[in-house]
Amino acid sequence: MVQTNQKLSLPVMGCGTWAWGNRLLWGYDQSMDDQLQGVFNLCVNKGVTLFDTGDSYGTGKLNGRSEFLLGQFSRDYSGLNKADICMATKLAAYPWRLTRKSMVSACKASAKRLGKNVDLVQMHWSTQNYAPWQEWSLLDGLGDLYEQGLVKGIGLSNYGPKRLKQVHQKLRDRGIPIKTLQVQYSLLSTYPVTQLGLKDVCDELGIKLIAYSPLGLGLLTGKYSENNPLPKGIRGLFFQQLLPKIKPLLDSLHTIASDRNKTRSQVALNWCISKDTIPIPGAKNIEQAQENLGALGWQLEENEIAELDKIAASLDQKMVQNIFQTQ
Repeated sequence: MVQTNQKLSLPVMGCGTWAWGNRLLWGYDQSMDDQLQGVFNLCVNKGVTLFDTGDSYGTGKLNGRSEFLLGQFSRDYSGLNKADICMATKLAAYPWRLTRKSMVSACKASAKRLGKNVDLVQMHWSTQNYAPWQEWSLLDGLGDLYEQGLVKGIGLSNYGPKRLKQVHQKLRDRGIPIKTLQVQYSLLSTYPVTQLGLKDVCDELGIKLIAYSPLGLGLLTGKYSENNPLPKGIRGLFFQQLLPKIKPLLDSLHTIASDRNKTRSQVALNWCISKDTIPIPGAKNIEQAQENLGALGWQLEENEIAELDKIAASLDQKMVQNIFQTQ
């Protein structure tokens, strides 16, 4: 196999990248796709060029729909920064993916949907918590993709420091660097950094930390309150229980946002940026994209960060951690 000489370069902005789709099922109708094309165009034009998705995003026969549409949006875009667009996808550790070849095949399928090679391929989650024997073959497959020049970089998702060090050593023995690590991180989910010490380990190993769900599933936006409609189902019940307990944090976000002529979302995202992470919020329409972009180009003061840190640490209840998060 031939070692690739390609380099993965995250956007110069670094802290202003957007996640696309998460579990949204795009493509129900053309008008929705057209709207998302507009969001994509706006983000890239403003210098946001890293787009994160996963081969499991979608349902049933539409798995991979997010990758397909991202590829379409990228091909149809012709404005500024087009050459800098970086496509990152996560390959699911499905129970039937057992060999290194299965990961190579999965990435090739993702590339076909995207219409180009994947720039950053990531392990969507670790199987350490339930099937540790499965994981090493899948990681070998990621390494094969890098060595064959099919991807520019390798990343992980939902790994804790102990497991991260083990995987880092395994790939380093093959001369393969880990570029990124995604974890659930926000003012409502500080656990990976404050309790696991993950940021220090990433800094030591030269890995960039990506913060997914940086707005706490929307709780930090101010969109939801005890007096406003909540999501339906289990999520709504959880929000109903959590909102009164995080009121001090929401009040502090509101105060800082008002003083700075910003929104709570923008303050929450800027807080992630201040922690030297790359937040990847979603955007379903132009208005949300414009609001996310408002988190860039300014910095919270140290006393504001300290206040938010203190309140976040004092909360009795926070977001539930991802069940795949390892130690």
